[in-house]
Amino acid sequence: MLQPAIKNLEPENSDGFDQKDWSSAYCNVEKECSNIILKLVAGKVPNSLNGTFYRNGPGRLERNGTWVHHPFDGDGMITAINFKNGEVNFSNRFVRTKAWEEEEKAGKFLYRGVFGTKKSGFALSNAFDIRLKNIANTHVIKLGNELLALWEAAEPHSLNAENLETNGISNINGALEAKEAFSAHPRFDPGHHKEPRMVSFGVKTGPKSTIRLMEFSTEGDNSGKLISDRKDSFKGFAFLHDFAITANWAIFMQNAIDFNPLPFLLGQKGAAQCLKSKSNGQAKLWLIPRESGLFSKQSPRIFDAPNGFVFHHLNAFEEGNNVILDSIFYRDFPSIGPNEDFRKIDFNKLPEGILKRCHINLLTNEIKQDVLSSQCCEFAMVNPKFQGYSAEFSWMATAEKPIGNGPLQAIKKLNLKSKEAIYWSIAPRGFVSEPIMVPCNSSSNEDDGWVLVLIWNGAKQKNELIVLKANDLSHEATLEIPIKIPYGLHGSWVNE
Repeated sequence: MLQPAIKNLEPENSDGFDQKDWSSAYCNVEKECSNIILKLVAGKVPNSLNGTFYRNGPGRLERNGTWVHHPFDGDGMITAINFKNGEVNFSNRFVRTKAWEEEEKAGKFLYRGVFGTKKSGFALSNAFDIRLKNIANTHVIKLGNELLALWEAAEPHSLNAENLETNGISNINGALEAKEAFSAHPRFDPGHHKEPRMVSFGVKTGPKSTIRLMEFSTEGDNSGKLISDRKDSFKGFAFLHDFAITANWAIFMQNAIDFNPLPFLLGQKGAAQCLKSKSNGQAKLWLIPRESGLFSKQSPRIFDAPNGFVFHHLNAFEEGNNVILDSIFYRDFPSIGPNEDFRKIDFNKLPEGILKRCHINLLTNEIKQDVLSSQCCEFAMVNPKFQGYSAEFSWMATAEKPIGNGPLQAIKKLNLKSKEAIYWSIAPRGFVSEPIMVPCNSSSNEDDGWVLVLIWNGAKQKNELIVLKANDLSHEATLEIPIKIPYGLHGSWVNE
Protein backbone atom coordinates (compact mmCIF):
# COMPACT_ATOMS: atom_id res chain seq x y z
CA MET A 1 0.00 0.00 0.00
CA LEU A 2 1.25 3.50 -0.79
CA GLN A 3 2.15 5.41 2.33
CA PRO A 4 1.71 9.17 2.82
CA ALA A 5 4.57 11.50 3.56
CA ILE A 6 5.98 10.98 7.06
CA LYS A 7 6.99 14.37 8.44
CA ASN A 8 10.05 14.81 10.67
CA LEU A 9 10.32 11.09 11.44
CA GLU A 10 13.06 8.60 10.67
CA PRO A 11 11.96 5.33 9.02
CA GLU A 12 11.97 2.20 11.15
CA ASN A 13 15.31 0.52 11.73
CA SER A 14 14.74 -2.88 10.15
CA ASP A 15 15.65 -5.13 7.26
CA GLY A 16 11.96 -5.72 6.66
CA PHE A 17 12.08 -6.40 2.93
CA ASP A 18 11.93 -9.62 0.98
CA GLN A 19 15.02 -10.28 -1.16
CA LYS A 20 12.79 -11.95 -3.76
CA ASP A 21 10.66 -8.81 -4.03
CA TRP A 22 13.78 -6.73 -4.61
CA SER A 23 15.53 -9.06 -7.07
CA SER A 24 12.35 -9.75 -9.08
CA ALA A 25 12.75 -6.35 -10.75
CA TYR A 26 15.76 -7.64 -12.66
CA CYS A 27 14.50 -8.89 -16.00
CA ASN A 28 14.77 -8.27 -19.70
CA VAL A 29 12.59 -5.62 -21.29
CA GLU A 30 10.59 -7.79 -23.66
CA LYS A 31 8.53 -5.20 -25.51
CA GLU A 32 8.91 -1.80 -27.15
CA CYS A 33 5.88 0.50 -26.93
CA SER A 34 4.78 3.64 -28.76
CA ASN A 35 2.48 6.27 -27.25
CA ILE A 36 0.49 3.99 -24.94
CA ILE A 37 -1.86 5.92 -22.67
CA LEU A 38 -0.98 5.00 -19.10
CA LYS A 39 -3.67 3.67 -16.77
CA LEU A 40 -4.32 5.87 -13.75
CA VAL A 41 -4.32 3.64 -10.65
CA ALA A 42 -4.81 6.31 -7.98
CA GLY A 43 -5.03 10.09 -7.60
CA LYS A 44 -5.07 12.65 -10.38
CA VAL A 45 -2.36 13.82 -12.79
CA PRO A 46 -1.79 17.60 -12.44
CA ASN A 47 -2.93 19.44 -15.58
CA SER A 48 -0.08 21.93 -15.18
CA LEU A 49 2.58 19.20 -15.40
CA ASN A 50 3.47 19.28 -19.11
CA GLY A 51 6.60 17.83 -20.65
CA THR A 52 8.50 14.58 -21.05
CA PHE A 53 10.29 12.45 -18.47
CA TYR A 54 13.15 10.63 -20.22
CA ARG A 55 14.92 7.79 -18.45
CA ASN A 56 17.82 5.49 -19.32
CA GLY A 57 18.96 2.20 -17.82
CA PRO A 58 19.94 -1.39 -18.60
CA GLY A 59 17.15 -3.22 -20.43
CA ARG A 60 18.87 -6.41 -21.60
CA LEU A 61 20.34 -8.37 -18.68
CA GLU A 62 20.24 -11.92 -20.03
CA ARG A 63 20.87 -13.66 -23.36
CA ASN A 64 20.09 -17.31 -24.02
CA GLY A 65 20.14 -18.14 -20.31
CA THR A 66 23.36 -16.26 -19.54
CA TRP A 67 23.05 -13.26 -17.24
CA VAL A 68 25.25 -10.17 -17.11
CA HIS A 69 27.55 -10.21 -14.11
CA HIS A 70 26.45 -6.72 -13.09
CA PRO A 71 23.32 -4.79 -14.18
CA PHE A 72 25.53 -1.86 -15.22
CA ASP A 73 26.64 -4.06 -18.15
CA GLY A 74 23.08 -4.23 -19.55
CA ASP A 75 22.21 -2.62 -22.89
CA GLY A 76 20.63 0.83 -22.70
CA MET A 77 16.86 1.21 -23.00
CA ILE A 78 15.22 4.63 -23.16
CA THR A 79 11.82 5.37 -21.66
CA ALA A 80 9.82 8.49 -22.59
CA ILE A 81 6.78 9.39 -20.49
CA ASN A 82 4.94 12.41 -21.87
CA PHE A 83 2.56 14.52 -19.78
CA LYS A 84 0.04 16.76 -21.54
CA ASN A 85 -3.01 18.32 -19.91
CA GLY A 86 -3.50 15.43 -17.50
CA GLU A 87 -2.95 12.63 -20.06
CA VAL A 88 0.21 10.53 -19.87
CA ASN A 89 1.71 8.57 -22.80
CA PHE A 90 4.45 5.94 -22.61
CA SER A 91 7.08 4.89 -25.18
CA ASN A 92 10.30 2.89 -24.94
CA ARG A 93 13.09 1.78 -27.27
CA PHE A 94 16.43 0.04 -26.97
CA VAL A 95 19.37 2.11 -28.16
CA ARG A 96 20.44 0.43 -31.39
CA THR A 97 24.15 0.39 -30.71
CA LYS A 98 26.41 -1.61 -33.01
CA ALA A 99 27.03 -4.18 -30.25
CA TRP A 100 23.32 -4.51 -29.39
CA GLU A 101 22.44 -5.27 -33.00
CA GLU A 102 25.25 -7.82 -33.29
CA GLU A 103 24.29 -9.59 -30.06
CA GLU A 104 20.57 -9.54 -30.87
CA LYS A 105 21.36 -11.31 -34.16
CA ALA A 106 23.73 -13.81 -32.53
CA GLY A 107 21.54 -14.43 -29.45
CA LYS A 108 24.54 -14.35 -27.12
CA PHE A 109 27.11 -12.01 -25.58
CA LEU A 110 29.86 -11.13 -28.04
CA TYR A 111 31.53 -8.45 -25.94
CA ARG A 112 32.94 -8.27 -22.42
CA GLY A 113 31.35 -5.93 -19.91
CA VAL A 114 33.21 -3.29 -17.92
CA PHE A 115 31.68 -4.66 -14.70
CA GLY A 116 32.61 -8.31 -15.24
CA THR A 117 30.25 -9.79 -17.85
CA LYS A 118 32.12 -12.25 -20.05
CA LYS A 119 31.39 -12.95 -23.68
CA SER A 120 30.14 -16.41 -24.59
CA GLY A 121 32.74 -19.12 -25.17
CA PHE A 122 35.69 -20.61 -23.35
CA ALA A 123 37.57 -18.69 -20.66
CA LEU A 124 40.47 -17.98 -22.98
CA SER A 125 38.15 -16.29 -25.48
CA ASN A 126 37.98 -13.29 -23.14
CA ALA A 127 41.73 -12.94 -22.72
CA PHE A 128 43.35 -9.96 -24.46
CA ASP A 129 40.01 -8.79 -25.87
CA ILE A 130 40.03 -5.21 -24.59
CA ARG A 131 37.25 -3.84 -26.78
CA LEU A 132 34.80 -1.65 -24.89
CA LYS A 133 31.13 -2.17 -25.67
CA ASN A 134 29.37 1.19 -25.91
CA ILE A 135 26.14 0.25 -24.10
CA ALA A 136 24.59 3.75 -23.99
CA ASN A 137 22.80 2.88 -20.74
CA THR A 138 23.59 5.58 -18.16
CA HIS A 139 21.81 8.85 -18.89
CA VAL A 140 19.60 10.56 -21.47
CA ILE A 141 19.43 14.30 -22.07
CA LYS A 142 18.09 16.59 -24.79
CA LEU A 143 20.48 19.03 -26.48
CA GLY A 144 19.01 21.00 -29.35
CA ASN A 145 16.98 18.64 -31.51
CA GLU A 146 19.00 15.62 -30.43
CA LEU A 147 18.16 13.23 -27.64
CA LEU A 148 21.49 11.84 -26.42
CA ALA A 149 21.93 8.43 -24.79
CA LEU A 150 25.11 8.68 -22.71
CA TRP A 151 27.73 6.19 -21.52
CA GLU A 152 30.86 7.81 -20.13
CA ALA A 153 33.54 5.72 -21.83
CA ALA A 154 32.53 6.59 -25.42
CA GLU A 155 30.59 9.00 -27.61
CA PRO A 156 26.84 9.58 -27.20
CA HIS A 157 24.19 7.97 -29.37
CA SER A 158 21.75 10.33 -31.04
CA LEU A 159 18.04 9.49 -30.87
CA ASN A 160 14.89 10.99 -32.34
CA ALA A 161 13.26 12.79 -29.40
CA GLU A 162 9.76 12.02 -30.67
CA ASN A 163 9.87 8.29 -31.53
CA LEU A 164 13.16 7.28 -29.81
CA GLU A 165 14.59 5.76 -33.00
CA THR A 166 18.40 5.59 -32.98
CA ASN A 167 20.14 7.89 -35.47
CA GLY A 168 23.65 6.66 -34.65
CA ILE A 169 26.78 7.96 -32.96
CA SER A 170 26.78 11.72 -32.32
CA ASN A 171 29.89 13.91 -32.28
CA ILE A 172 27.77 16.83 -31.03
CA ASN A 173 28.17 19.10 -34.04
CA GLY A 174 31.81 18.13 -34.52
CA ALA A 175 32.90 18.75 -30.93
CA LEU A 176 34.00 15.14 -30.31
CA GLU A 177 36.59 13.01 -32.07
CA ALA A 178 35.89 9.38 -32.99
CA LYS A 179 35.59 7.17 -29.87
CA GLU A 180 36.21 10.12 -27.55
CA ALA A 181 34.87 9.62 -24.04
CA PHE A 182 32.02 11.93 -23.08
CA SER A 183 30.60 12.09 -19.57
CA ALA A 184 27.26 10.52 -18.70
CA HIS A 185 26.77 13.23 -16.07
CA PRO A 186 26.55 16.68 -17.67
CA ARG A 187 25.45 19.61 -15.52
CA PHE A 188 22.99 22.23 -16.74
CA ASP A 189 23.94 25.74 -15.67
CA PRO A 190 20.69 27.69 -15.24
CA GLY A 191 22.29 31.02 -16.17
CA HIS A 192 25.32 32.10 -14.15
CA HIS A 193 26.75 33.70 -17.29
CA LYS A 194 23.72 35.44 -18.85
CA GLU A 195 22.42 32.33 -20.59
CA PRO A 196 21.80 28.69 -19.66
CA ARG A 197 24.32 26.15 -20.90
CA MET A 198 25.34 22.52 -20.56
CA VAL A 199 28.69 21.80 -18.93
CA SER A 200 30.28 18.39 -19.49
CA PHE A 201 33.63 16.64 -19.63
CA GLY A 202 35.61 13.75 -21.01
CA VAL A 203 38.55 12.05 -19.33
CA LYS A 204 41.56 10.12 -20.61
CA THR A 205 42.96 7.97 -17.82
CA GLY A 206 46.37 6.50 -17.13
CA PRO A 207 49.36 7.28 -14.89
CA LYS A 208 48.48 10.84 -15.92
CA SER A 209 44.84 11.77 -16.48
CA THR A 210 43.53 14.54 -18.72
CA ILE A 211 40.14 16.21 -18.30
CA ARG A 212 38.55 17.99 -21.22
CA LEU A 213 35.99 20.49 -19.89
CA MET A 214 33.36 21.58 -22.42
CA GLU A 215 30.42 23.98 -22.34
CA PHE A 216 27.59 23.96 -24.88
CA SER A 217 24.87 26.46 -25.64
CA THR A 218 21.33 25.29 -24.88
CA GLU A 219 19.57 28.29 -26.44
CA GLY A 220 17.66 28.48 -29.73
CA ASP A 221 19.46 27.83 -33.02
CA ASN A 222 22.84 27.68 -31.23
CA SER A 223 21.78 24.81 -28.97
CA GLY A 224 24.49 22.15 -29.07
CA LYS A 225 27.20 24.58 -30.18
CA LEU A 226 30.52 24.25 -28.32
CA ILE A 227 31.22 27.62 -26.68
CA SER A 228 34.01 26.76 -24.22
CA ASP A 229 36.75 24.13 -24.26
CA ARG A 230 39.86 23.50 -22.15
CA LYS A 231 42.11 20.58 -21.18
CA ASP A 232 43.99 20.01 -17.92
CA SER A 233 46.23 17.13 -16.87
CA PHE A 234 46.73 15.70 -13.39
CA LYS A 235 48.94 13.07 -11.82
CA GLY A 236 47.39 9.68 -11.17
CA PHE A 237 44.63 7.43 -12.43
CA ALA A 238 41.21 9.13 -12.46
CA PHE A 239 37.88 7.33 -12.10
CA LEU A 240 35.34 10.14 -12.60
CA HIS A 241 31.62 9.51 -12.99
CA ASP A 242 30.28 12.88 -11.85
CA PHE A 243 31.33 16.45 -11.08
CA ALA A 244 29.74 19.68 -9.83
CA ILE A 245 29.70 23.29 -10.98
CA THR A 246 29.54 26.78 -9.53
CA ALA A 247 29.67 30.09 -11.38
CA ASN A 248 33.49 29.95 -11.48
CA TRP A 249 34.52 26.32 -10.98
CA ALA A 250 34.06 22.80 -12.24
CA ILE A 251 34.80 20.48 -9.31
CA PHE A 252 36.07 16.90 -9.59
CA MET A 253 37.03 14.38 -6.94
CA GLN A 254 39.88 12.02 -7.82
CA ASN A 255 39.14 9.00 -5.64
CA ALA A 256 42.17 7.30 -4.09
CA ILE A 257 42.06 4.09 -6.12
CA ASP A 258 44.43 1.75 -7.93
CA PHE A 259 43.84 0.12 -11.29
CA ASN A 260 45.59 -3.20 -11.93
CA PRO A 261 44.94 -4.04 -15.61
CA LEU A 262 46.43 -7.55 -15.57
CA PRO A 263 43.24 -9.49 -14.59
CA PHE A 264 41.37 -7.50 -17.24
CA LEU A 265 43.94 -8.32 -19.93
CA LEU A 266 43.84 -12.01 -18.97
CA GLY A 267 40.04 -12.07 -19.23
CA GLN A 268 39.52 -12.84 -15.54
CA LYS A 269 37.81 -9.59 -14.53
CA GLY A 270 36.04 -6.63 -16.04
CA ALA A 271 37.89 -3.32 -16.07
CA ALA A 272 35.84 -1.88 -13.19
CA GLN A 273 36.54 -4.99 -11.09
CA CYS A 274 40.25 -4.16 -11.33
CA LEU A 275 39.72 -0.99 -9.31
CA LYS A 276 40.37 -0.97 -5.58
CA SER A 277 40.82 1.71 -2.97
CA LYS A 278 44.37 2.68 -1.97
CA SER A 279 44.70 1.99 1.74
CA ASN A 280 47.36 4.68 2.06
CA GLY A 281 46.23 6.83 -0.85
CA GLN A 282 45.14 10.45 -0.81
CA ALA A 283 42.01 11.53 -2.68
CA LYS A 284 42.19 14.90 -4.39
CA LEU A 285 39.72 17.65 -5.23
CA TRP A 286 40.39 19.35 -8.54
CA LEU A 287 38.87 22.79 -9.06
CA ILE A 288 39.08 23.72 -12.73
CA PRO A 289 38.29 27.35 -13.62
CA ARG A 290 35.36 27.81 -15.98
CA GLU A 291 36.31 29.87 -19.02
CA SER A 292 33.45 32.34 -18.48
CA GLY A 293 34.21 32.75 -14.77
CA LEU A 294 36.40 35.09 -12.74
CA PHE A 295 39.43 32.76 -12.86
CA SER A 296 39.43 32.02 -16.58
CA LYS A 297 42.80 30.90 -18.02
CA GLN A 298 44.20 30.22 -14.54
CA SER A 299 45.57 26.83 -13.53
CA PRO A 300 43.38 24.39 -11.57
CA ARG A 301 43.42 24.41 -7.78
CA ILE A 302 44.25 21.05 -6.14
CA PHE A 303 43.29 20.09 -2.57
CA ASP A 304 43.62 17.00 -0.40
CA ALA A 305 40.12 15.53 -0.15
CA PRO A 306 38.46 13.77 2.80
CA ASN A 307 38.61 9.98 2.92
CA GLY A 308 35.97 7.99 1.08
CA PHE A 309 34.75 7.10 -2.38
CA VAL A 310 32.33 9.31 -4.35
CA PHE A 311 30.18 8.41 -7.35
CA HIS A 312 27.73 11.32 -7.20
CA HIS A 313 27.74 14.92 -6.13
CA LEU A 314 24.56 16.71 -5.13
CA ASN A 315 25.47 20.32 -5.80
CA ALA A 316 28.09 23.01 -5.20
CA PHE A 317 28.05 26.75 -4.61
CA GLU A 318 30.31 29.62 -3.58
CA GLU A 319 30.14 31.44 -0.26
CA GLY A 320 32.73 34.19 0.12
CA ASN A 321 36.18 32.58 -0.12
CA ASN A 322 34.70 29.10 0.29
CA VAL A 323 33.47 26.59 -2.24
CA ILE A 324 30.80 24.32 -0.74
CA LEU A 325 30.50 20.82 -2.22
CA ASP A 326 27.80 18.32 -1.25
CA SER A 327 28.59 14.70 -2.16
CA ILE A 328 27.54 11.13 -1.36
CA PHE A 329 30.50 9.41 0.30
CA TYR A 330 31.11 5.65 0.61
CA ARG A 331 33.77 4.40 2.98
CA ASP A 332 35.14 2.18 0.17
CA PHE A 333 34.61 1.44 -3.52
CA PRO A 334 31.49 -0.78 -3.67
CA SER A 335 31.84 -3.69 -6.07
CA ILE A 336 30.49 -7.16 -6.82
CA GLY A 337 33.17 -9.87 -6.87
CA PRO A 338 33.65 -12.32 -9.76
CA ASN A 339 31.90 -15.16 -7.89
CA GLU A 340 28.95 -13.14 -6.54
CA ASP A 341 25.40 -12.96 -7.92
CA PHE A 342 24.15 -9.38 -8.02
CA ARG A 343 20.56 -10.59 -7.45
CA LYS A 344 21.57 -12.11 -4.10
CA ILE A 345 23.79 -9.40 -2.64
CA ASP A 346 23.90 -8.87 1.11
CA PHE A 347 23.34 -5.15 1.60
CA ASN A 348 24.85 -5.31 5.08
CA LYS A 349 28.22 -6.22 3.55
CA LEU A 350 28.32 -3.22 1.22
CA PRO A 351 29.20 0.34 2.27
CA GLU A 352 26.31 2.80 2.40
CA GLY A 353 26.26 6.23 0.78
CA ILE A 354 26.27 9.14 3.27
CA LEU A 355 25.54 12.74 2.22
CA LYS A 356 28.35 15.01 3.41
CA ARG A 357 29.33 18.64 2.87
CA CYS A 358 32.87 19.85 2.19
CA HIS A 359 33.85 23.47 2.92
CA ILE A 360 36.84 24.28 0.70
CA ASN A 361 38.66 27.45 1.78
CA LEU A 362 40.38 28.97 -1.25
CA LEU A 363 42.58 31.22 0.91
CA THR A 364 43.89 28.76 3.49
CA ASN A 365 43.54 25.53 1.42
CA GLU A 366 41.76 23.96 4.40
CA ILE A 367 38.83 21.59 3.98
CA LYS A 368 36.23 20.97 6.66
CA GLN A 369 33.54 18.32 6.37
CA ASP A 370 30.23 17.71 8.11
CA VAL A 371 27.41 15.22 7.67
CA LEU A 372 24.16 16.43 6.14
CA SER A 373 22.41 13.08 6.50
CA SER A 374 23.69 9.80 7.95
CA GLN A 375 21.00 7.73 6.25
CA CYS A 376 21.96 5.60 3.24
CA CYS A 377 21.01 7.54 0.10
CA GLU A 378 21.64 7.83 -3.62
CA PHE A 379 20.49 9.85 -6.65
CA ALA A 380 20.21 13.17 -4.82
CA MET A 381 19.28 16.36 -6.67
CA VAL A 382 18.28 19.97 -6.08
CA ASN A 383 15.78 22.09 -7.98
CA PRO A 384 17.48 22.44 -11.42
CA LYS A 385 17.10 26.23 -11.19
CA PHE A 386 19.48 26.10 -8.18
CA GLN A 387 22.29 24.18 -9.87
CA GLY A 388 25.48 25.90 -8.71
CA TYR A 389 23.63 28.09 -6.20
CA SER A 390 22.97 27.70 -2.48
CA ALA A 391 19.87 25.49 -2.40
CA GLU A 392 17.74 24.97 0.69
CA PHE A 393 16.17 21.67 -0.35
CA SER A 394 17.21 18.35 -1.84
CA TRP A 395 15.30 15.25 -2.94
CA MET A 396 16.89 11.77 -2.90
CA ALA A 397 16.25 8.04 -2.80
CA THR A 398 16.98 6.42 0.58
CA ALA A 399 17.01 3.11 2.39
CA GLU A 400 14.07 2.52 4.73
CA LYS A 401 16.24 2.15 7.83
CA PRO A 402 18.09 5.17 9.25
CA ILE A 403 21.53 3.54 9.67
CA GLY A 404 23.35 1.04 7.45
CA ASN A 405 22.93 -0.08 3.86
CA GLY A 406 19.72 -1.34 2.33
CA PRO A 407 17.68 -1.22 -0.88
CA LEU A 408 16.26 2.16 -1.84
CA GLN A 409 12.63 2.20 -0.67
CA ALA A 410 11.80 5.80 0.17
CA ILE A 411 11.98 9.32 -1.21
CA LYS A 412 13.39 11.90 1.17
CA LYS A 413 13.13 15.67 1.05
CA LEU A 414 15.97 17.13 3.10
CA ASN A 415 16.30 20.72 4.26
CA LEU A 416 20.01 21.30 3.68
CA LYS A 417 20.11 24.16 6.20
CA SER A 418 18.06 22.84 9.12
CA LYS A 419 18.64 19.13 8.26
CA GLU A 420 14.94 18.44 8.84
CA ALA A 421 13.51 15.72 6.61
CA ILE A 422 10.22 14.29 5.43
CA TYR A 423 9.68 10.97 3.64
CA TRP A 424 7.44 9.14 1.23
CA SER A 425 7.90 5.38 1.55
CA ILE A 426 6.84 2.36 -0.51
CA ALA A 427 8.29 -0.20 1.96
CA PRO A 428 8.19 -3.04 2.71
CA ARG A 429 7.44 -4.45 -0.76
CA GLY A 430 8.23 -1.49 -2.99
CA PHE A 431 11.54 -0.08 -4.28
CA VAL A 432 12.35 3.32 -5.76
CA SER A 433 14.74 4.60 -8.41
CA GLU A 434 16.18 8.07 -9.06
CA PRO A 435 13.68 10.84 -8.23
CA ILE A 436 13.35 13.69 -10.72
CA MET A 437 12.34 17.07 -9.30
CA VAL A 438 10.30 19.11 -11.80
CA PRO A 439 10.01 22.78 -10.77
CA CYS A 440 6.71 24.64 -11.11
CA ASN A 441 7.49 27.39 -13.61
CA SER A 442 4.72 29.64 -12.33
CA SER A 443 6.11 29.72 -8.77
CA SER A 444 9.17 31.39 -7.28
CA ASN A 445 9.25 28.99 -4.31
CA GLU A 446 12.23 26.62 -4.50
CA ASP A 447 10.26 23.55 -3.46
CA ASP A 448 7.13 24.11 -5.55
CA GLY A 449 6.77 21.46 -8.23
CA TRP A 450 6.62 17.69 -8.46
CA VAL A 451 8.80 14.66 -7.87
CA LEU A 452 8.57 11.85 -10.42
CA VAL A 453 9.81 8.40 -9.48
CA LEU A 454 9.55 5.03 -11.20
CA ILE A 455 9.01 2.28 -8.63
CA TRP A 456 9.02 -1.51 -8.58
CA ASN A 457 5.96 -2.86 -6.76
CA GLY A 458 7.03 -6.28 -5.51
CA ALA A 459 3.50 -7.20 -4.43
CA LYS A 460 2.06 -6.57 -7.91
CA GLN A 461 5.25 -7.53 -9.77
CA LYS A 462 4.83 -4.34 -11.79
CA ASN A 463 6.41 -0.95 -12.35
CA GLU A 464 4.46 2.15 -11.48
CA LEU A 465 5.14 5.84 -11.99
CA ILE A 466 4.51 7.95 -8.90
CA VAL A 467 3.85 11.70 -8.95
CA LEU A 468 4.43 13.49 -5.62
CA LYS A 469 4.15 17.12 -4.63
CA ALA A 470 7.70 18.36 -4.15
CA ASN A 471 6.99 20.57 -1.14
CA ASP A 472 5.41 18.00 1.22
CA LEU A 473 5.80 14.69 -0.69
CA SER A 474 2.05 14.16 -0.66
CA HIS A 475 0.81 11.69 -3.25
CA GLU A 476 -0.64 13.11 -6.47
CA ALA A 477 -0.93 10.16 -8.85
CA THR A 478 0.03 6.54 -9.50
CA LEU A 479 0.20 5.30 -13.08
CA GLU A 480 0.68 1.70 -14.19
CA ILE A 481 3.58 0.97 -16.56
CA PRO A 482 2.62 -1.57 -19.29
CA ILE A 483 5.96 -3.42 -19.29
CA LYS A 484 8.54 -4.57 -16.72
CA ILE A 485 11.61 -2.35 -16.49
CA PRO A 486 14.70 -3.18 -14.39
CA TYR A 487 16.15 -0.67 -11.95
CA GLY A 488 17.61 2.15 -14.00
CA LEU A 489 20.22 4.85 -13.74
CA HIS A 490 19.62 8.48 -14.69
CA GLY A 491 16.86 10.51 -16.29
CA SER A 492 15.87 14.07 -17.18
CA TRP A 493 12.84 16.26 -17.67
CA VAL A 494 12.14 18.38 -20.77
CA ASN A 495 9.41 20.99 -20.54
CA GLU A 496 6.68 20.98 -23.17
